Amino acid sequence: MQYEATSPENYISQVPEDRQPALKRLRKTIKENLPKDFEEGIIYKMIGYYVPHSVYPNGYHCDPKTPLPFMSFASQKNSVNLYHSGIYAKKELHDWFVNEYPKHSKRKLDMGKSCIRFKNMDEIPYDLIGELTRKMTCAEWIDIYETAIKKK
Repeated sequence: MQYEATSPENYISQVPEDRQPALKRLRKTIKENLPKDFEEGIIYKMIGYYVPHSVYPNGYHCDPKTPLPFMSFASQKNSVNLYHSGIYAKKELHDWFVNEYPKHSKRKLDMGKSCIRFKNMDEIPYDLIGELTRKMTCAEWIDIYETAIKKK
């Protein structure tokens, strides 16, 4: 589902009440572990973490007015989805996450290229998400991103 939110707090206030505690905890986990220079806000109608224009003036190549996206999360119809661009862009990070996930959850990993879906709010592996959040610095994400767009 999409929400017309003006802030992360406003976004969380619009989701169904039974999901709000999980989203609050997910947000807190990410914020406590987010490397310096990333910022939090609403991006693509989700709570997002991105490289602000003050750090990376070029912005996102598809729309330079948009700051460079890094990770985000959203409440969807059947799940809470976490999107992490680093998992998609860096094979070692992807492989690390896939290997670590079973150590933190009894559920089968439900994952796309950069999307991790959590259908049970009581089984979100917050410690693992915190560790994932710490794994890539802002400078490393910019380097990976610039290398990828130069190949296009």
